[in-house]
Amino acid sequence: MTTRRAAVLGHPIAHSLSPVLHNAAYQALGLDWHYDSHDVTEGQFADFVAGLGDEWAGLSLTMPLKVEAVRHMDFIEPMAKLVGAVNTVLIQTTGAGRHLVGANTDVYGIVAALREGGVTQASRGVILGGGATATSAMAALGQMGVTAPVVAVRDKTRSGGLLRAATKMGVAPRFVPLDQAHEFLADAEAVVSTIPADAGEKLATALTAVAPASVLLDAVYHPLVTPLAARWAQLGGTRVGGERMLAHQAGEQVRLMTGKEAPLDVMLRALNGVLN
Repeated sequence: MTTRRAAVLGHPIAHSLSPVLHNAAYQALGLDWHYDSHDVTEGQFADFVAGLGDEWAGLSLTMPLKVEAVRHMDFIEPMAKLVGAVNTVLIQTTGAGRHLVGANTDVYGIVAALREGGVTQASRGVILGGGATATSAMAALGQMGVTAPVVAVRDKTRSGGLLRAATKMGVAPRFVPLDQAHEFLADAEAVVSTIPADAGEKLATALTAVAPASVLLDAVYHPLVTPLAARWAQLGGTRVGGERMLAHQAGEQVRLMTGKEAPLDVMLRALNGVLN
């Protein structure tokens, strides 16, 4: 039997830890599958996918491909359509030919990670950043009850995708300058940071208080504990690392691609083995 294949695509891609997570899952599940990474730009995406053989089961996508992939899918699942971003491609071959199905597991990963931190519902939420991950964060917070999140960005004009998604979701984000975000963090129940560690460090120095039982999910996992996350915990808030979101979204990809429940504990051990 031919080994099934899957991979993560993006540019750059050398930093991706998705192969660690997926290959650990396949081994634990006893599957003859292999997962690797490929450096693929937006302009190369269509040709790369067209050249895939029948052994391919699916793809994970990172930047800058999440938005580009939308227009190449035969079908798009509701959540991916809502946020306007695909991070998972399911390759389905039937008698009628091959179809590409676009899905989004980032929203699932964010919700699952926040729940680990103790947030199951909230009304006050803050999102740091305005890109594709921030759009998924808006959908995740919306599922938890946040209908008017504060979105802190450097440049609102670069958040068109988030604004379009907000309209579809019936969410009314309030945009504020990133350097003023600390004024809104003190009252937030749930915060999702999608900004780089250095940008978060500047914010951390201005942060003087956080709400009791508040949870920060920092999507960054290099370093494992960012300056913002460290300051959050110092002030009494709950910190959830980006590696938890990464593992949860990858676990959902494994389930979608293989039809089997992902061994999340095994995947997390493998991930921690390379992060620590």
